[in-house]
Amino acid sequence: MGLNYLNKEWFKEFTGIAGVILTLAIPVIIESISQTLMGIADMYFVGKIGTEAIASVGITNMTMNMYIAFFIAVGIGTTAIVARAVGAKEYGLAQKAVQQSVTLAMIIGIIIGIINYLFAKNILLLLGAETGVMVYALPYYRAVAVPAVFLSMTTTISSAFRGAGDTKTPMKIALLANVINIVLDYILIFGILNFTGLGILGAGLATTISRAISTLLLIAKISKSSSPIKSNIFKNWNIDKKMFKSILNIGLPAGFEKIFMRAGQLVYMSLIIKIGTDAYAAHSIGGTIESISYLPGIGFAVAASTLIGQNLGANEPEKAMKYTIVAYLLGAIVMTSLGIIAFFFGAEIASLFSQDPKIYELVGTVMKIKVFSEPFSAMALIITAALQGAGDTKFPMFLTFAGIWIFRVLGIYVLGIKLQYGLLGVWVAIIVDLVVRGVILMIRFLRGRWKDIQILD
Repeated sequence: MGLNYLNKEWFKEFTGIAGVILTLAIPVIIESISQTLMGIADMYFVGKIGTEAIASVGITNMTMNMYIAFFIAVGIGTTAIVARAVGAKEYGLAQKAVQQSVTLAMIIGIIIGIINYLFAKNILLLLGAETGVMVYALPYYRAVAVPAVFLSMTTTISSAFRGAGDTKTPMKIALLANVINIVLDYILIFGILNFTGLGILGAGLATTISRAISTLLLIAKISKSSSPIKSNIFKNWNIDKKMFKSILNIGLPAGFEKIFMRAGQLVYMSLIIKIGTDAYAAHSIGGTIESISYLPGIGFAVAASTLIGQNLGANEPEKAMKYTIVAYLLGAIVMTSLGIIAFFFGAEIASLFSQDPKIYELVGTVMKIKVFSEPFSAMALIITAALQGAGDTKFPMFLTFAGIWIFRVLGIYVLGIKLQYGLLGVWVAIIVDLVVRGVILMIRFLRGRWKDIQILD
């Protein structure tokens, strides 16, 4: 009788926590999927222009990913402080954090924009853009990278809403912006009625206009919202150095973590190219398939980051731990389930991207070993986000640096090239990285040192 009662109480508590997590996670998952589909649509339209146009978008995105690391840094700092303040019901502090975060995002976005305006051609040449590609890359790069302030502000304000527990508002605005982008892509690239179209420049303008609209809608929403972070972010404008410092103390390690990851990816992708064209193509396709299971994990990671911050703010660290563990379990179940589908149908899915039997058979093979790392992939993703939400951002940064450069770069070189295991060796190195990082992060989390971290000086 007592055990049965205990089981009922446990199940009731678990389902209640799971319901809160899913309410936060599902909008983020939808938003992530829509962003992925928008990227596919962008590439489809640009592909109609030519191969050089596709290359120009790829080079620009490679550079923007480095800038985005800094935008994400501000966003993570914003989420952590806003969540902690909302949990403590210190709404004035939350509003102040939002205003200062947006100010910081504007400053960073404008500085990056000026750098891109002055050195666009030099940056593209440094990245290896040839003459044929430069003709397309330069106008697209300037159209997308110079107005980087819109992406910076959108990232930060969306992070503020998520920190307050509102993931639906960023989702709705992102969906609308994606639709606008696709419509503008067609109109500005190819033209309509008497308008002849702008080609690759039109693609860049479509992206920037949709980001600008997204920024304006988020600003309007946060100034009229019934949310605890409601504020006119430009009213009584000032710079609070102390708040800047708090945001950057949390965010910069997370930003550098992304930069270490991007830099490592560039290096080990160059190693995979040395293995062979087939291996590179198969790895790219395998990465695309694997990213499908990664998207739900992003939703659960955001939920974990928000809820751990809010519960720490409410001085309920044990509740914060429960929410994080359940977020991980749900994320691991979903990601592993998708991994199992890839286990059985990886080759068939890969055949949609390539007609070469050798390539899609390679993909099928690596998908069969990748499934075993899915629980650890979820662990690395979700527990990292939880620690960042608690303000513990330096440890994941150092761990990511070690994982990317030791297990991936060095591991791929040894297993893939020196020992000649090819693509199989590449994915074994990646899986070892995910397993080791996942386990270490979970140990760090369970030890609970994050419960005592103070995120405001």
